[in-house]
Amino acid sequence: MNFSELTEGLRDFDINDLDFNNSGSWPLLVKVFVWVLVLAVVIFLGYYLRLNDMNSTLDQAKAKQETLKQDYERKAFKAANLETYRQQMADMDKSFGALVKQLPKDTEVPGLLEDITHTGLGSGLEITSIKLQPERMAEFYVELPIEIEVKGGFHDFGSFVSGVASLPRIVTLHDFAISPSDSGLLNMTITAKTYRYNDKESE
Repeated sequence: MNFSELTEGLRDFDINDLDFNNSGSWPLLVKVFVWVLVLAVVIFLGYYLRLNDMNSTLDQAKAKQETLKQDYERKAFKAANLETYRQQMADMDKSFGALVKQLPKDTEVPGLLEDITHTGLGSGLEITSIKLQPERMAEFYVELPIEIEVKGGFHDFGSFVSGVASLPRIVTLHDFAISPSDSGLLNMTITAKTYRYNDKESE
């Protein structure tokens, strides 16, 4: 096949004369051009679609690599500081044990009430009443509210609060209210809360 055979039929060729229902009658050069064009389009689309798929896979692999890298760095840091973590855990257990020892047992509550009474009297207050309220159960501890009513001066109240805070057992103070009384002193109601460890054996 030579160039003259390829160009045969192109002399009087007009693109408007192409019969798409009878492509066999097209000039040979037109057929070759169309085949090359179709082949190029197929190759381009195949390469483009495949490349997109590969790019997506690559992006996923990069994201996974970054996640694995961060996970590795975290684990490597933990492994390098394992002894430090163990020491911190031991210290936390020791601190927790010390806090648990500060929580009163049932048999210690009367002594705690006595300490609160002595603290109030030592601060120059008149103890109007001390009432135990129903216990409130929490996940790790039992809360015992104590409603306290005292009478005295404002500075005496401050001394009382400071004294209760310095007791050897954990006692927190809540919901205080101060009002005047007929005697010229002030009345104060305050709720003290003490706690004990909520273990099943003690229950």
